[in-house]
Amino acid sequence: MLAGAAAAVAAAFGAPTLPVASAEPCPDIAVAFARATGEFPGVGGVGQAFVDALRMQAGGRTVGVHGVIYPASNNFGGGPAFTQNVVDGVRDEANHVQAVLSACPNTKMVLGGYSQGAIVTAFVTSDGMPAEMPAADSVPVPLPPEIADRVAAVVLFGKPTGGALVKYGVPAADVGSRFVGKTLELCAPGDMVCSGDPAGWNSMAHMSYTGNGMIAQAASFALSRL
Repeated sequence: MLAGAAAAVAAAFGAPTLPVASAEPCPDIAVAFARATGEFPGVGGVGQAFVDALRMQAGGRTVGVHGVIYPASNNFGGGPAFTQNVVDGVRDEANHVQAVLSACPNTKMVLGGYSQGAIVTAFVTSDGMPAEMPAADSVPVPLPPEIADRVAAVVLFGKPTGGALVKYGVPAADVGSRFVGKTLELCAPGDMVCSGDPAGWNSMAHMSYTGNGMIAQAASFALSRL
């Protein structure tokens, strides 16, 4: 039983299979973060800043990290290509959440995302994937209640507005009913991606999250929910 749990944890965090004695133990806090468009695989700049702030405030608790595996590509022409991009991220993140929380009964999960990644994470929390999304029936959403209830907090940075998503062929990404009370959505002043029409977007505002105090705010919020 313990060997199976250890292997599941190692797989969930993207680690190679190791002997049980050296396998990564269950963390106190597990973070799954979806990066923004065009960032290198991993959690991205905003995601790493959030993880660093969380660790600084965690008081010695261990923090495991998973960068959601998806293309995060800039195929904004609309249609199937972009929606499939989002669905790939939702599938990976939802599967990861279930794998970790099934293997680690005492671990608290924190979900996050920035820009396109915030769309992905919002859909992970949703009450169901919209039928018009490609392969929506193959995505494990909504999360089972016993899993959803163990997600302690959700933090979303610069999540595009519903109007912007429709422009790119993606339905509005609404946070689900089981997650609304434990979700913090942050939109920087002047960031038209999350507050208006991205046609008039201010790129500096959309890239200001690592220096405007919102990272520390998000970390404090997440820890207050544990």
